[in-house]
Amino acid sequence: MQPLSIIEHIERSPIILAVKDTDRLDQLLGGSHDVIFILSGNICTLPNIVKKIHERNKIAIVHVDLIDGFAPREVVVDYIKKEVGADGIISTRPKLLKRGKELKLFTILRFFLLDSMALDNVKHTINQCEPDLVEVLPGIVTRYFREVAKIVQCPVIAGGLIKTPQDVLDALEGGAVAISASTFSLGEINTIFQEKRDKKSR
Repeated sequence: MQPLSIIEHIERSPIILAVKDTDRLDQLLGGSHDVIFILSGNICTLPNIVKKIHERNKIAIVHVDLIDGFAPREVVVDYIKKEVGADGIISTRPKLLKRGKELKLFTILRFFLLDSMALDNVKHTINQCEPDLVEVLPGIVTRYFREVAKIVQCPVIAGGLIKTPQDVLDALEGGAVAISASTFSLGEINTIFQEKRDKKSR
């Protein structure tokens, strides 16, 4: 059997854990999340953070813009690939995502849906970097997800201000393939999704 792709992991386990407090990493990794977004840390601690995630057989995706000590330069992406060993990157910067694609990293464009101008601008950004996924913030703007997905022509995930199971369901029903949240307890929903899929496959 071939190993699951990152997209397949996200579809299987659509609640992505966004880790803001790496001091609690060992506790947080005990959940049912397949994919972990790293939203904090620094250039010194990052390799060990990714190592711990991989030891739990989970996927580590680094938000390049939020790591202390990183400059917005392509060489940072090379470091993440060659020295840190992460599986993918998140960024708002097209040039970093473009370099990630060249290095065969999984790439996620994060953008803030603040107004119609932002929606128009994302088309240009997508053409520059061709990400694997787009993360839309705030994640509660659910009625726009299908429109965004049509524009970017790749799967959309929701992030930011998602606090309750109902927020999760609204985002998924609105067209998002997954949500990222720092609320650890939302990971329990992954178990429900996995049980439903297991029943369908029998």
